[in-house]
Amino acid sequence: MGVILTFAEQRDGKLRRASLEVLSEARRLAPGLAATVTAVVIGPGAGALAQELASFGADEVRALDGPGLAAYAPEAWARALARVMEETKPSAVLLPFTPIGKDLAPRLAAKVGAGLASDCVGLETKGGRLVARRPMYAGKAYATVEWAGEPQIATLRPNVFPLGAADASRKATLVEGTVEASPRARLTGIHAAGAGRIELTEAQVIVSGGRGLRGPEHFHLVEDLASAMHAAVGASRAVVDAGWVDHQMQVGQTGKTVSPTLYVACGISGAIQHLAGMSSSKYIVAVNKDPDAPIFKVANYGILGDVFEVLPKLAAAAKAHFASRG
Repeated sequence: MGVILTFAEQRDGKLRRASLEVLSEARRLAPGLAATVTAVVIGPGAGALAQELASFGADEVRALDGPGLAAYAPEAWARALARVMEETKPSAVLLPFTPIGKDLAPRLAAKVGAGLASDCVGLETKGGRLVARRPMYAGKAYATVEWAGEPQIATLRPNVFPLGAADASRKATLVEGTVEASPRARLTGIHAAGAGRIELTEAQVIVSGGRGLRGPEHFHLVEDLASAMHAAVGASRAVVDAGWVDHQMQVGQTGKTVSPTLYVACGISGAIQHLAGMSSSKYIVAVNKDPDAPIFKVANYGILGDVFEVLPKLAAAAKAHFASRG
């Protein structure tokens, strides 16, 4: 029987939702590949996450720890995953398309000499092998990708693949091991930006602001609406380039690619570079006073109006809605 290997990314002892989506997809694909599912988790306390990984579909959990691995260490983590691949001989390896996954997957593919399909938005099985669907040319077209050999390595876009229902009765075999720190590089510190914010790539609801807000002194209207909706805050490139907000909040071709359930674009005209980063959202609401703004062509719902009048009303309505639900 074959093996599907998944990388389970954790942060401060908690599994990232994107990793559980990858694991759920591996579980769905397992019958078509006649495979079992092995999840690899790296870092302090990795073994304590085994039961949660089992509940989402892992048959085996490889928990790897070692000195100096409290945070992501590219060389050591790629070496550790390559070692697990050598031991398990997987037919497929799936990673989340998170900042760590984006960095780790090509390193891993180069190390083992395998093909990589990145930012996949669809996976199916055909004749016992994977077939992937991924965007090209900033989302203007989609390619169907097949691999020539094994293992088949892919990164999966967060919020696109459904999260399976957890089954607490499921059990997994736990195999614990160690990872040696890299002799060529060591982590000396972490400088986190935007602490306490909802991560854009994993958010279910995002409220983004653009140049229609006219200045940084008005961006609080977007933040107020996001707070009322329990949403993450995003921004267009023009806003970031103007220095209104941090680059971490940029959505678009040169920023972050997001796929939330709901995306609210406030004062954003809809340049193709921005649409490339958010057009895969399930529902898009656009607020703009220009009836010819390109954003309306991709929006499910459009509000033709001034953001300075509309956003406070939306925030008040959202607060009332959540207050009524207790």
